[in-house]
Amino acid sequence: MKVTVTPGRRLMARLSMGDDLLLALEKLCGELDIRLGEVRAIGAVSRARFGYYHQAQQKYEFLEMGKPLEILSLVGNISLKDGRPMVHAHIVLADGKGATLGGHLAEGTVIFACEAAIQEYQSGEPLVRQLDKDTGLFLWGGGKC
Repeated sequence: MKVTVTPGRRLMARLSMGDDLLLALEKLCGELDIRLGEVRAIGAVSRARFGYYHQAQQKYEFLEMGKPLEILSLVGNISLKDGRPMVHAHIVLADGKGATLGGHLAEGTVIFACEAAIQEYQSGEPLVRQLDKDTGLFLWGGGKC
């Protein structure tokens, strides 16, 4: 696969308390027409939902933490799925004793405070997510690197 990209806008945003973290990131990308890029964030959540993908069963198991946690790291990318921007992100969280947990960011993670940075990329061909039969995941289509 050959993909040629050039840097686009660099954005910083403070996301709103009480919003769903994943949905807020995707909404921001949709409003700003960001179709390809990467995202990073730090902050805190009042509750979290994240997953682990079981490769053999090809399904996610989700964990829910109904307590305040610190976002140590959120990293992800932005591409298209069903014609709309989709954020695929992983998150590492810490509790009040410094114990860490993390996984695939899922809907249901509620923002306490969050500062996000987005690097947009421009490409002649958008990266579009399609179901990959080998993994059971929605991965970028168009061949293998």
